[in-house]
Amino acid sequence: QLCIRDSRPPFPANSGLWGCPTIINNVETLANVAPIITRGAEWFRRYGTPTSPGTKTFALAGQVAHTGLVEVPMGITLREVVFDIGGGLRQGKKFKAVQIGGPSGGCLTEEHLDLPLDFDSLQKVGAMIGSGGMVVIGQDSCMVEVARFFMTFVQNESCGKCVPCREGTRRMLEMLTKITTGKATEEDLALLEELALVVKDGALCGLGKTAPNPVLTTLRYFRHEYEAHVRDKKCPAGVCKELLGYFIDPDKCKGCGLCARKCPAEAISGEKKQPHVIDQEKCIKCGTCLENCKFDAVYTA
Repeated sequence: QLCIRDSRPPFPANSGLWGCPTIINNVETLANVAPIITRGAEWFRRYGTPTSPGTKTFALAGQVAHTGLVEVPMGITLREVVFDIGGGLRQGKKFKAVQIGGPSGGCLTEEHLDLPLDFDSLQKVGAMIGSGGMVVIGQDSCMVEVARFFMTFVQNESCGKCVPCREGTRRMLEMLTKITTGKATEEDLALLEELALVVKDGALCGLGKTAPNPVLTTLRYFRHEYEAHVRDKKCPAGVCKELLGYFIDPDKCKGCGLCARKCPAEAISGEKKQPHVIDQEKCIKCGTCLENCKFDAVYTA
C-alpha cells in the first residue's frame, strides 16, 4: 500500500502548474460561481435536491428523437429527460438502456427510468453524473458491443502510468472482442468480471477506477446477452457480425442469381429461377447478398 500511495501524482491543489498550487475545475463549475456569489447560495439550492443542489447540463445523444445540451435541475428523473425533453426514441423504437456519465459511465435499464438524477442515487446503481454524457440506447443495440465500444475509448485514453489501468483495460478490451466474435468461453466471462473489479480497485486515478463501469453495469443488468454470445454463439440484437448467419428464404427467392454473382466467397448456389442456398461453411458474413437482393429474400439469424 505504501508503494502505491507513493506512486500517486500530487493533487494539483498542492502542486500543479510549474510546481505551484493549481485549481482545476470544468467550465460548468466555473459558470456557476458568479451567479451563486451574486444571488446567494440559497437561490442556488432552490434547485435540485438537498444533497445534490443546483442544475446540471447533460449532453443528450444516441437514439433519442431530440439530441442536444439540456440544463435540468438535479433530481429530475431519467424518464423526464429521455421522454419529456428528448421526445423518446426515434422511429418509435423501444427504449433499452442509457449510458450515463461519459465514456466510463454506467449503463442503466428501463427499471431505472424513474431514478432521480443525483450523485447518490446514480452511485448506488453503478453509474455516475460524470461529465454529463447521456447516450440513449434502443432495442436494436447489443449491450456487449456497447461495452466494447466504450472500453476502446477508455483504453486509448489510459496514460499507462499504472499497471491495473494500462494492462487491465487492454485485457478487458481483448475479452470483450472475443465475446463479440464468438470466441469466448464461460471462463472468459468470469475472468472479465473479476478483472473489472481489480481495475476498479487498483487503478491510481479516476479514469482507471471508473473505466470498468460500462462492463460491470452491462454484466449486472444484461448478463443474459453476454451468456447468449458465449454459450449460444448468438447476438440477440443481431449486431455482432461474426455471430450472424445469412440465409435465403426459399419462398421469396426468385432465382435471379444476382446474390450468387455478387458473393465474393462463391458461397451461394442454385439453379436459375429456383431458390438459392448459402453454404454456411464458405460464407464470410460480408452481407453482400443482403445488400443486393431485390426481393428481400436474404435474412440474418
